[in-house]
This record gives sequence, structure tokens and C-alpha cells, in this order.
Amino acid sequence: MTCFAPSPRPSTSIWGAVQQADQLAPGIWSVMTASHGGIILSDERQRAMPPALQIEGGSYEEDCDWSLPILAFSSELDGQGSCSAGFLQLARDTAKCWHPDRFSAFTGEAVEENASTILRTRKAYIAAIGEFCVTSAWGDWAEGGPEGKVGVIARQVERVDHLGRPKYGEAEVCALIAKDLYAARSEVTALRDTAHEIIPMSEALRPKRAGRRPPGSGQVSIRRSGGKGEGKGEPVR
Repeated sequence: MTCFAPSPRPSTSIWGAVQQADQLAPGIWSVMTASHGGIILSDERQRAMPPALQIEGGSYEEDCDWSLPILAFSSELDGQGSCSAGFLQLARDTAKCWHPDRFSAFTGEAVEENASTILRTRKAYIAAIGEFCVTSAWGDWAEGGPEGKVGVIARQVERVDHLGRPKYGEAEVCALIAKDLYAARSEVTALRDTAHEIIPMSEALRPKRAGRRPPGSGQVSIRRSGGKGEGKGEPVR
């Protein structure tokens, strides 16, 4: 097994000043900042990362990417007892779910669609290429919203990247969907699969797609939230 040299405690990161840092193994730091955190690797560790799991820069954010260096060095971490079996299994499951292509390339194991959010989302958006999919929505609480309806803005999917993130064209439409149908929607909401009524898109709605409000306007804007590719409108005052 390769022996790695300890590295100095990081004081800064791509997420800001480091407030807390724990060295899981020589050259593997788990860090926290005021806003985010993750795993920071020393240059030596980064060079030793398997190409399938390596992310440029050596910083692996705490939501999903952290699993990659933990998976890469799991045998070492397990042998020295610095990480629990549960933590190592979580890293494996996280990599499988959010980085299925990398996981398969590294382990040689196929990832089933039901084990990966990325695979499911990617498949759904690939099937929706050329279709109009919901990107923003607002309820009947919004000014002028018909009772029992959800207003949506849908944009035309042009392509999908390897992480299942859709890339949209400029074409867009505005529509109304029954509230109960919208509540039962799938992860990717294509208008072709949902009963809807196309309505004119007023100029007041256009800045909502970008989450901005025109200067001096009393209109309610839409702020994006929720999962990949689809946001739920929230009032921004």
C-alpha cells in the first residue's frame, strides 16, 4: 500500500475560509466553512486518485462528490479505523446514486436504474428531448391565479448532460395544470404527458422565469427551488 505524507491543515477552500478541519488520513481533509464543505485532497492524494473518480482541483463538495475520494481510498480508511463501516457504505451508495458512470468505471459493477437518481433523471429527460418541460410553477395563491390550477412555464429540452441536467432552448410556453394532476407529477414534467391549457404569457411573467422583478414593479416574482430542471414558484417580495 502506498504511504502518503501528512499535509498541512487547509485554511482556505473553494467554499471559503475553513472553520473546522479533520484529517481522515494523511492528505485527506474533511473541512467545513460558513457556507459549505467537503473533502480536500493534498496534491499527492489527488495524483493518486483513480482517473474514473478524479475531479479537477482536488476539492470534493459535501453533498455528493465527497464520496469519490472516500470510495477511492476506502480500503485504507477501513484498515486504519478512521471511518466507520457505515460511513464507507454511505460513500459507496452515494457514489452509485449520484456518480453512476464513475462508480461503474471504477468498480466494474453495473448500476441499476432504480439505484441511481442520475440514471432515472437522465433517462426521463432524454425521452423528453424536443418536448416542453416545466421549469417554474406557481399556485392559485398568486395574483390572478385560477383556483385549483397551477401556472407553469415550460421550456423546450434540447439536450441532456451526463448528470441528467437538461439544457433548454429559447422556446417556452405558459400553461395551466389542475392542482391535483400537478401534485401527482413525475420527476420530469413534460406537457405532452399532462392535461394542460396553454395561456398567453404576459410581459409580467417573463422576468419570473429569470427570478427577477422589474424595477418599481409590484408583481410577485418566482424563485426557483426544488429538484433538477424544475422549480416551484415561491413569492419573493
